[in-house]
Amino acid sequence: MQNSTSLLLRQVISLPPQERAALVEGIIASLDRPDPSLDALWLKEAQDRLAAYDAGELEAIDADEVFAELGGSTSEPLRRAIRSA
Repeated sequence: MQNSTSLLLRQVISLPPQERAALVEGIIASLDRPDPSLDALWLKEAQDRLAAYDAGELEAIDADEVFAELGGSTSEPLRRAIRSA
């Protein structure tokens, strides 16, 4: 790590937890910039999958089956949210 980065890190670590969390959120948001071309590709992929499902060319897999296959590695709150969607 460069000296300026090390200094900045030491300063950030000395901040109260709420301020550090806000700083982290700001840094992550600065890295997560929308890419319209990528968004368009994902939209097309989702539309194609839905069309294939509607046409009977693609079957749905129950969420419990997927989670069981993953070894239950997904948290229960996420499971509940997916089931209720």
